[in-house]
Amino acid sequence: MEDTPENALGLAHAAAAGGEWQRAFELFTQADLEGLVTLVDLPVLANAAYGAGHLDATIETWERAHIEALEHREQIMAAAAAVRVAMHLLFDTALMAPVRGWLARAEQLLDEDGATPAHAWLAVVRNYERMLTGDIESARFWARRAIEVGSTCDPAAAAIGTVAEARLRVLDGDVAIGMAMLDEAGVAAVSGELDPMSTGVVYCELVCALQGLAQYDRAEEWTAAMERWSRTHAIGSLHGRCRVHRAEILRLRGRCDEAEEEAAAACDELRPYLRRELGWPLSELGRIRLHKGDVDGAEEALIAADRLGWQAHPGLALVWLIRGDATSAVTALRDALSQPSFVPSKERPPNTELWRAPLLEAHVEVETVAGDIERAGAAAQELSEIAARYESTALRASAAMAHGRVCVAVADPAGAEGAFADAARLWNEVGAPYEIARARLGLADAYEASGRTELAVRERAAARAALDGLGGAGTASPTPTTDGSSFRQEGDFWSIEFHEQTVRVRDIRGMHYLAQLLVAPGREFHVLDLVAVATGNSSEANAVGAALGDAGELLDQQAKDAYRRRLAEIDEDIDQARASGDVAREAQADVEREFLLRELSRAVGLGGRDRHASSASERARVAVTRAIRQAIARIGEHQQALGEHLEHAIRTGTYCAYEPDPSAPVKWRP
Repeated sequence: MEDTPENALGLAHAAAAGGEWQRAFELFTQADLEGLVTLVDLPVLANAAYGAGHLDATIETWERAHIEALEHREQIMAAAAAVRVAMHLLFDTALMAPVRGWLARAEQLLDEDGATPAHAWLAVVRNYERMLTGDIESARFWARRAIEVGSTCDPAAAAIGTVAEARLRVLDGDVAIGMAMLDEAGVAAVSGELDPMSTGVVYCELVCALQGLAQYDRAEEWTAAMERWSRTHAIGSLHGRCRVHRAEILRLRGRCDEAEEEAAAACDELRPYLRRELGWPLSELGRIRLHKGDVDGAEEALIAADRLGWQAHPGLALVWLIRGDATSAVTALRDALSQPSFVPSKERPPNTELWRAPLLEAHVEVETVAGDIERAGAAAQELSEIAARYESTALRASAAMAHGRVCVAVADPAGAEGAFADAARLWNEVGAPYEIARARLGLADAYEASGRTELAVRERAAARAALDGLGGAGTASPTPTTDGSSFRQEGDFWSIEFHEQTVRVRDIRGMHYLAQLLVAPGREFHVLDLVAVATGNSSEANAVGAALGDAGELLDQQAKDAYRRRLAEIDEDIDQARASGDVAREAQADVEREFLLRELSRAVGLGGRDRHASSASERARVAVTRAIRQAIARIGEHQQALGEHLEHAIRTGTYCAYEPDPSAPVKWRP
């Protein structure tokens, strides 16, 4: 069947049924231009747009379905479309005020006691809106409603409702019951009975719950299951979300280089979907870089998260502490703990004890440095109570670390020794090498305070070696190197020696970039620096954007229109909050409004002129990546083993690096 306008609609439905999302979206768009798309086609078009990565088109299509259903007096269908708008706004933008507006529209169209899929999904989304706003009591009602209604008409809604109720049970301290319910929801995901999006949401929420509870072993198992599923079934933002979970586990296991790659890839994959919630993978990227000792990189990622309206603490406060600014760190953490959070984190819902736990751990550290031992002691005690309530080994380890710091501060070396030894033992049970090393550093401080200098020196050396092995400042122990490798230019050719075999490869631009990377393993080069060094002309790097063309508008007109619609919805939510005297709701909506206004101001200049993205870095990234990959392919034609080595060891992007396997590094001579 040809892709003619007359056939496009049928082909679009067939492509969507086969999971060919981009082709389906293009065909639906073609058919829509010809006026062939009707109300019954819109839900399929919306799902195709989402699967193809077009979030704005997804939401706009559901908005259109809502309007057309109202025109046809199809109230249930109109309500269902409104719920889908709310669902995508919640899961993919984390903007709660517009979510509330669309849920209100759906509620006006539905009987209160009805039992349709629209009622079930209304309950699902309302539950999460309430939970991520901090209204746990109302969230309980809606989770139970999702299960009750979904069990009669929509298994996917019931499964997600079960995850939600399980999470609420855990937050209440009913850990055993909550964990059993999470397992039940996981079985529904594994069964294959749910649609791809619902399956992915169940997986993601399940792992979020386990990560928030610091149940890392079980989180790792379910992350692996989600990863296997996502390779062939994930749509929309789900694959990127899986990457974030994977990055968290890799960080915990001490595999920080891999974790950083996953987190960076997650940011790239999620950027077309998430808006404000992009702060989630950016925050994880910041934590990973802190573990590696890359303070500048951590600060960059965490500030980017903060600008998106995400809570960058405790990570950013710890960056300031490392830089010697304990005053700013203390102030930031005191403010974070005393003021309600409006960050809609699914791992640690706002205004809950699990949300406070990581803040408290960092709070103890900075307060002991600042000298306010009373505050540090109170924070350590609260953290101990949270750990006991949630029966988490990792939280108990964090509490032991906090207690050890307080003991050192009050000159109780015996108490500190016991606390840090407990922390090291518990972190060892969890399997977290970075945290083990930190506990051993604390133990060294305790030994030194008690005059056991030899033990302190030995413990500190072991801890430092472990931290170095995680990428902070070198390797934990000597490793064999492959010598006798060289990469040098000889006229119009490059002479390359590898594994005692020498080949000559004709010169192309990517060879110059490779030469810079190979002689500095582990070092990150910005693409503009690679251009400047490879050409010997910094002006070429500055001009590369002009040579390669403009990167285009920061936001296209469709996106700007969508942002303005969201702003109108937020303003309406603020008016309602003021009318009802709901100060917390008004404050949350104000935060969201400021975020959207910043996004629009970035994209629109004076006089309403569109600002264009900086072409230099982005276009250089594309050009340098292409040149490097072409060079590796050409090398592989002459020396297959070297081509494979470079394919795995060269990382490209805005920052490029040569990262060989640490177990068998290669020492290159220019």
